[in-house]
Amino acid sequence: MNGARLTSAEHRLLLNLLKLPTAGPLEGGSEPRLWEAQRRYAEAARALGFEVVHHATADPAELTGDHVPLAVRRAAAHPGFLAAQPSLVLALGPPRPTAETVMFNVHLDTVAGEEPVGFDGTRFTGRGAIDAKGPAVALLAGIRAALAAAPRLPSATRVLIQAVSGEEGGAMGVFGTRVLVRRGWYGRINLFCEPTGMRLLTRSTAAMTACVRVDGCDAIDDRPAAGHNATVLLGHLAQRLATRLPQHAGGGQVCVAGLHTGHLHNKVYGTGRLLLNCSYPDPATGRSLAAALEDEVAAGIRDFTASYRGHRDLARTAADAAAVTRVEWHKRGLPALAPTPDPWATDLLERQAGLTRWPADEPAFTCDALWMSGVPGTYTAVLGPGDLDRNHAHAAGEHADLADLEAFAGAVGGILTRFAARRDTVPSSLPRQARSRGARIPGRPTPKGGTQ
Repeated sequence: MNGARLTSAEHRLLLNLLKLPTAGPLEGGSEPRLWEAQRRYAEAARALGFEVVHHATADPAELTGDHVPLAVRRAAAHPGFLAAQPSLVLALGPPRPTAETVMFNVHLDTVAGEEPVGFDGTRFTGRGAIDAKGPAVALLAGIRAALAAAPRLPSATRVLIQAVSGEEGGAMGVFGTRVLVRRGWYGRINLFCEPTGMRLLTRSTAAMTACVRVDGCDAIDDRPAAGHNATVLLGHLAQRLATRLPQHAGGGQVCVAGLHTGHLHNKVYGTGRLLLNCSYPDPATGRSLAAALEDEVAAGIRDFTASYRGHRDLARTAADAAAVTRVEWHKRGLPALAPTPDPWATDLLERQAGLTRWPADEPAFTCDALWMSGVPGTYTAVLGPGDLDRNHAHAAGEHADLADLEAFAGAVGGILTRFAARRDTVPSSLPRQARSRGARIPGRPTPKGGTQ
C-alpha cells in the first residue's frame, strides 16, 4: 500500500487529542487528561473491532530498583502521581501465541508546552502532532486499510496496540511500556511509532543521568575564602567532563546539562548540582561509561585540589573538594535495544513491505523500545512518519504533515496484510520453545520463573 487516506473522522480524532493536555507531572503538567485521551482513542479503535483488554495504572510495587529513575521513585510516593497516568492495551482478534501477534506501541503523553492546535488541509499543528498523537491516529488508519484489504486478518493474526503514558518526562517508560511488556502484551513483530522518516530503526539507546553534588558551606561575598565555592568547583568539573567523557560513550552521547548553585551576586554558594545525561548503545558500554564518569570526577577533583590549594579565595574549596563532592545517580542500569538478526522479519518488512533501514552510521535515539531488549522470539523496530528535528518535536512549531501520516498508515496496512498472508504460522527463526504448544499467549500471566 502506497498510502492510506485519513478520514474526516480521523482528522477530528487527532485534533481532539491535540487539544487535550497530556503532559505528565514530570513535565510539569498539573492535570494531564490521559484517561480521557485514551478513552477517545479506544472508542475510535472499537469501530475497527478492537476491544479494551487493559486500562489501568502501574502498581507502585513495580517501581523499585536502580533502573527506575530517581524522579519517578520520589514522585510515586504521592498517591496522585500514578493515578493520572494510565496505560491502555487494545486487542483485535482472540488471544494467540506471540508468533501470531503484531504489536504497535504509541505514547499519548507529551512534553510540556502549549502549541496552537490546527489543520490547514495539509499540516496538523499542536503539541504531540508528530510525537506521537499524529502517528497514533495514522496507525488506526493503517489498520483500517489492512482490514479493508484483508477482511479475514483477525482470523489468523492478533493485533495489539499499547497506548502508554510515561514515555516523556524522563520516566523512560518504567510505569508504562515496561509494565505492559512484563505482563506479556507484545508480539512476534513489535513496532514503536516514533518519527524515523519511515525508516526501520532496530536499535534504541538507553540513557543514564548523573548528578555531581557539592554540599559545602556558604560564605558572604566580603569573605569568599571562608566558604566552599561550588560554582568554581563544578565549573571546573563540567569543563573536564565535557571534553574527556565523550570518548568513552561508544556511539552514545554525553550531554553536560544544567549547572546550578544560586541566583544572587553577593554570596559564595557552597552547594550546587551539575547534571549529565549520557546515552549508550548497550549495557556493557553503559557500565563502562558510568565508571569513566566517576573516574573523571575523581580525577577532576584531584586536579582542582592541586591547582588551587594555594589560591587566596579557593584554598578551602581545594582542600575539602573530595569531602564535599559526590556523584549521585538519578537514573542508570536501563537496558538498550540492540539489533538481532531475524531473516524472516527482515524479509517481510524490507523486501515485501519495501521499508528501508535506518543508516548504520546515523545515531539512534532513546525510546520505549528498549524494554523489548532480550525478549525471545520477537523482532522490534522503531518506525514512524516525520523527523524529530524537522517536525520540531519537543519544540515550538511541532507539526505533522498529512502526507507523512498517510504514508505511515499505508506502511502499517502493508505490514499487516503481509503478516496475515505469511506461509508459516510460526516462522522458523523462532526458538524451539516458542514454536511449541506452550508458545506465549500475550496478556496471560507469565509462569513463575518466566523471563517476560
